Amino acid sequence: MTTSFLLIVQIVLVVIIVIAVLLQKSSSIGLGAYSGSNESVFGAKGPASFLAKATFIIGFLFVINTIVLGYLYSQSKNASVIDTLVETTNIVAPAAKVETVPMSNKELNTTTEQNSTK
Repeated sequence: MTTSFLLIVQIVLVVIIVIAVLLQKSSSIGLGAYSGSNESVFGAKGPASFLAKATFIIGFLFVINTIVLGYLYSQSKNASVIDTLVETTNIVAPAAKVETVPMSNKELNTTTEQNSTK
C-alpha cells in the first residue's frame, strides 16, 4: 500500500515538474509566454524566481521519493512468496543401501586394457 501511494505521488511530481519547467522563460520564451500578466501575483521579480524555487523544491521531492521507492522495492525483492508456502516436515527419507561388489583381478585387467586402447 505504501509503495502504491508513493508511486502515485511520483507520477504527480513528474507532471508538476514538467509544467513548472515549461512555464519558465527561456531564450525562446517557451510556454512562459502563456503566463500572461501574473507578475503581480508572484512578486516584483515576476514568476521567474518563484518558478525556479518551485522547480528546485519539486525536483528535490522527486529525488527523495525515488530513493524511498527504490529502497522499498529492494526490501520487497528479498522476500519470496515461496517462503510462505513451504512447510517444514519432520519426515526423514530412508537412506539407500549401497552395496559394493569387489572386482576380480580378471575384470580389473579387462577394464584397464579397454581404457588404454581408447
